[in-house]
Amino acid sequence: MNRIDLLTNMLDTTFDKESWYAPFKPAIEGLTAEQASWRPAGEATKSIWENANHLIYYKERLVANLEGSEWTHHLDGDETFYLTDQVNEDKAWNAVVERAETVQQRLRQAFSKLTIQELEQDSLEKELLDILLHDAYHTGQIIQLRKMQGAWPAQR
Repeated sequence: MNRIDLLTNMLDTTFDKESWYAPFKPAIEGLTAEQASWRPAGEATKSIWENANHLIYYKERLVANLEGSEWTHHLDGDETFYLTDQVNEDKAWNAVVERAETVQQRLRQAFSKLTIQELEQDSLEKELLDILLHDAYHTGQIIQLRKMQGAWPAQR
């Protein structure tokens, strides 16, 4: 397996192909806006919705870079959690879920066109690895929040 195939596999396993850990897509599937916005009382914890915003932001920025687009939506790390407004409307939450799916598809498509030489330029491989590890980390937080809510399937 070459490096691009390996990274593509990792891209898939952090998003929707279960391997050693639950990926992002199943971690957010079936949630209502109320569940996605929930946070434990008295805890300095981000909601599932905020974590999803955060992950989407960094993938969208990487995709823009890979597609050669200018990135003009500069946010600091904390601001990325508030990329979209949390409202108690399932339609708004579903738009976030769809946005996560869309950026994943765009990232996978852009990544599939890379050569090894391009991968090695400008620390692109390191940036992608950082994003994949970052996705796995925050997906774990999302799952923990779902477990605290009693909204994580028992069979997992």
